[in-house]
Amino acid sequence: MTDTAAFNARVYSSKQIEELKEEMAKVGSEWQGVEHMAPKARHFVIKVHGLRNPAVLILKEEMLAKGGDCAIHRNAIVGRAERSDCLLMGTERAYSSMLKDLRAQPFELARLADEIQAAIDNYVKPFPSLPHRESLSKTLQRMYLEMEKRTLIMGILNTTPDSFSDGGMHASAEASVEHGLLMASEGADIIDVGGESTRPGAEPVSPEEEISRVVPVIRELAGKIKLPISIDTFKPEVARAALDAGASIINDITGLGCPKMRGLAAERRVPSIIMHMKGTPQTMQQNPSYEDVVSEVMAFLRERIAEAVEAGLPEEFIIIDPGVGFGKTVSHNLAIIRELADFKAIGRPILLATSRKGFIGKITGVQQASERVEGTAATVALGIANGANIVRVHDVREMTRVARMADAVARGV
Repeated sequence: MTDTAAFNARVYSSKQIEELKEEMAKVGSEWQGVEHMAPKARHFVIKVHGLRNPAVLILKEEMLAKGGDCAIHRNAIVGRAERSDCLLMGTERAYSSMLKDLRAQPFELARLADEIQAAIDNYVKPFPSLPHRESLSKTLQRMYLEMEKRTLIMGILNTTPDSFSDGGMHASAEASVEHGLLMASEGADIIDVGGESTRPGAEPVSPEEEISRVVPVIRELAGKIKLPISIDTFKPEVARAALDAGASIINDITGLGCPKMRGLAAERRVPSIIMHMKGTPQTMQQNPSYEDVVSEVMAFLRERIAEAVEAGLPEEFIIIDPGVGFGKTVSHNLAIIRELADFKAIGRPILLATSRKGFIGKITGVQQASERVEGTAATVALGIANGANIVRVHDVREMTRVARMADAVARGV
């Protein structure tokens, strides 16, 4: 070892508190001391939006007093900004002390303290809260048990003639059922059946046509596999028919935007995937823009979760999907994958759906969607490393292998 590295200084990339505690124990610290020091070792950077100016100044003062800091708009300091976003920085111990004092302050700061505490708690939890198992079918019980252990694979089964990737390949009920059985044998944990293309510019189909495409397939598959089947639709009447036929999950690209869909999800108490989309499939790629794509998508998802809970669906039944490729540019999609762990602050399982999408083709130069396997594999592996609980894919066999390897590295399973 050279003199310039005589002490082999190391910066720990891990933010897992148990791993940091183990390192302290390796040094020889007593466990009581480890428990005392651990909150000093974990650092959080948290952004909050749209605080009124008096609250901004109080928040900055409180963070500074506890050994942290708070970045605010320069005009807020001199009172020329009515509101400001804030970027808070501090150790776990600093936040704990600051939030306690913040709850005694005016200007809705007590509510802010609760939101910050919930975000921290959700982020550091090894896994989000899940439905009580006794309220679930055996199929869903198995799904959630596996989700606690590893990343789940959702296999895409399009029964449409015009899907962007595999349109027409499984348009007949017989071909669709055969492909669903194949995906189950290759490692799929969920089969996601869709009867209407959601590719950019896709034309809508009637509920009757969509039902005629998906119900025979779901009914046949439900009798042959012991896996949950999700219905990929935003139409309540299609979702109801699919649930009656044997589906047990709703996957809605409009994020349960329809009150009737929220009511159906609550009535049936089924796991429901809330996805973000800007616009509609016909308009979503017409110059989408965001000031902060991750923060804006998070705000949308939180709002839709609140609406679903108000409709009677327990929050534990909700899964979130940031909607890669739906009303987003290449840079937006990359930011979501890169910062996927930020969505853990919401406290719900995260589904990542990148398979064969156009941004992969633009980056890799692969025009044929079915040949974007390697690019998809990269997004799946990075998504799992950043906290994805479910990956929605076309190439089940290949992505099952990718997921197992990524889980082994990222989660030690």
